Amino acid sequence: MGRTRVSAVTVDAHDAHELAGFFLRLLGYEIRREEPDWVLIGPPPGTEGISLAFETERAYVPPVWFTRNPGDQQMMLHLDIEVDDLEGETARAVSEGAHLHEHQPQDDVRVLLDPAGHPFCLWTETH
Repeated sequence: MGRTRVSAVTVDAHDAHELAGFFLRLLGYEIRREEPDWVLIGPPPGTEGISLAFETERAYVPPVWFTRNPGDQQMMLHLDIEVDDLEGETARAVSEGAHLHEHQPQDDVRVLLDPAGHPFCLWTETH
């Protein structure tokens, strides 16, 4: 079998560049490639992390973290982002445009929504 690897996770949004900008600021990433309706970002050279791509989808509908009604659109995936300072990074994410979700399942995790409505979690290692 030839080389096979996941190279990026692609996220749809109304505006790929706007959402990529949010995650650039949040993660300290840099732009790797961009096109009019698509942006690829990744960690700076020599650092760990996965690449994220953002694609403009004109008919984009934000996902729902917890559905209450059968047939509602559901979230298909979410990003888990490890942080050292959960409260500080949560405040920073909110200052960059994220929103704290009403459902917070654990003390060491914060569920947020990015500016396009995708859920993501900030979490910290607890001992």
